[in-house]
Amino acid sequence: MMIDRTTLIQAFRYGVFGIATNAVGYLLYVFVTELGLDPKLAVSLLTPIAVAISYFGNKQWTFEHSGRYLSSSEKYIIIHIFSYVINISMLLYFVDTLGFPHQIIQGIAIFVCAGFLFVGLKFIVFHKN
Repeated sequence: MMIDRTTLIQAFRYGVFGIATNAVGYLLYVFVTELGLDPKLAVSLLTPIAVAISYFGNKQWTFEHSGRYLSSSEKYIIIHIFSYVINISMLLYFVDTLGFPHQIIQGIAIFVCAGFLFVGLKFIVFHKN
């Protein structure tokens, strides 16, 4: 099965935009947790900021979506709530239960959530009929 050109371009743009925003977000996460903020609280506080910033970049540049803001923003928030639950679940299980370092688990969670989000954004949020 071949992936169409549009999907490849979107995946590339999503990756470029995601690397930039997640690098900044991860550095902020490490910074605030080094100051003593609980990892799950740090994710809870930083996620809404990241979601707001990424919405506009992904809508305009990654997916070039011309649909209504209200409809796509509602779906965007719902997809990100699911991603947040995945992220927090990974921290709870791998850090709190198994004792892995939160910095490593959060780094892995970024990639797990990014894959989930790309599929959700492409096929649900910014889907072109």
